[in-house]
Amino acid sequence: MACALVSVGCSRSEANASKGSGQVVAKVNKEELSVHQLNHLLQRTPGVTAENADAAARAVLERLISQELAIQQAQELKLDRSPAVLQALDAARRDVLARAYLDKMGEGVAKPTPQEISSFYAERPALFRQRKIYNIQEANVQGSPDELASVRERLAGSRTPAEFVGWLRAGKLRHQLTQGTVAAESLPLELLDRMAALPDGQALLLPQGNSGLKVMLLLRSELAPVDEASARPAIEQFITNERRRLKVESDMKALRAAAKVETFGKFAEGAAAPAAPAAPTGAAPAASGGDGLAGDAVKKGLGLK
Repeated sequence: MACALVSVGCSRSEANASKGSGQVVAKVNKEELSVHQLNHLLQRTPGVTAENADAAARAVLERLISQELAIQQAQELKLDRSPAVLQALDAARRDVLARAYLDKMGEGVAKPTPQEISSFYAERPALFRQRKIYNIQEANVQGSPDELASVRERLAGSRTPAEFVGWLRAGKLRHQLTQGTVAAESLPLELLDRMAALPDGQALLLPQGNSGLKVMLLLRSELAPVDEASARPAIEQFITNERRRLKVESDMKALRAAAKVETFGKFAEGAAAPAAPAAPTGAAPAASGGDGLAGDAVKKGLGLK
């Protein structure tokens, strides 16, 4: 099925020809589904363990069967020949190939040494030794510069978060209030130290352009430290992923410098600088004790849960 989904030039007969004896797990009308297709999806299904592997495999097989039925009907209606579908298939193929190359480029980076891991741990106390769980009420306020100035003044004069929120609700300013509990690693790294130093009942003010203001009210916090042994797997994965990202960026810059790239039409003049290449695919594996890496760890921190 992966062949049919991502490669325009790969026929279903060619895909079936690659299935050896004993590799077929189901047959839908005349089309066979292989164990390789099943395993491909199973490997990308979250939460699969040794205990639930059989049930998960059955559920994935049902998805494959439903998918195959839909594909057969799409082909019956000749949807596989429509320009929109052909474009989507080509785009998927290009994405898969490009990301496979980026993954390949990211291979072979050196793993961090025990000393580097220990240094990373020691240099980020707010993430580890002094890690906290924060109960935060967030107010996103929209208004003119004068109105946002009044928000700042009122916040400075409020004795408690509840007093400020009551004033905000009673006023006419456009705002949205949310409240939740977040761990240190869920906060953006650039805010973490500021939040860690903030006393309960105080707030952080974050400008959102010229007409917006985010107010992060710290209602309560509690210590939830993580020792170095528990943090080690996640730190190792984080540093490794960062090294892969830097290697991919460096290699892509070299490729672009060596390539002849021409732009035309409205893109010919003043073309924007190329976006940074995507990091190698694949989320970081969960570490022992439930520790893992969030996919956007560079922005939000280590996924120590």
